[in-house]
Amino acid sequence: MTASHEITQWLVLWSDGHQDAEREVMRLLVPEMRKLAGRFLRRERQNHTLQPTALVNEAYIRLVDTKNIRWQDRSHFFAMAARFMRNILVDYARRRMRAKRESIRITFDESIRYAEGTSAELVALNDALDALTRLDPRKASVVELRFFGGMSVKEVAAVLRVSPNTVVRDWDLSRAWLRREMQAEGAA
Repeated sequence: MTASHEITQWLVLWSDGHQDAEREVMRLLVPEMRKLAGRFLRRERQNHTLQPTALVNEAYIRLVDTKNIRWQDRSHFFAMAARFMRNILVDYARRRMRAKRESIRITFDESIRYAEGTSAELVALNDALDALTRLDPRKASVVELRFFGGMSVKEVAAVLRVSPNTVVRDWDLSRAWLRREMQAEGAA
């Protein structure tokens, strides 16, 4: 594995507009992005049509299109990658739900119901997380980095520049808040 400071140096060069640095960052970090995409997709239904490579490619396109970002380090990069992957999956789930509503189903299939529920749950989580972001952006970032980014408490603490104890506390409070919010939304 490449030393973290070397990756940080490449990220800074990329921020400064060096094309070679962009290619080197991607060469070094795409394998880790694939692992992150795999973690995301393991939480999805089994017959999910989006593959890790496609998720990484879409996230890569969004990362490259991000203008005026000053990369701080590897953790900052993966925080952004996690956010983009979350958005891609939520957009995918919304399109899937919209297509299901627009089509007429004559037969009932248990697996289709399960798949719709998974998409609906992801959209509900995203909506609740957006609401949490308006109330407490740091707590929402903790959830995004832990749940969607698969980061450890220590990594999240480094990205957010807070103590690990703060991350644990925010994680516990946020999960309880999100659970309550999603249950209330489900009852509505």
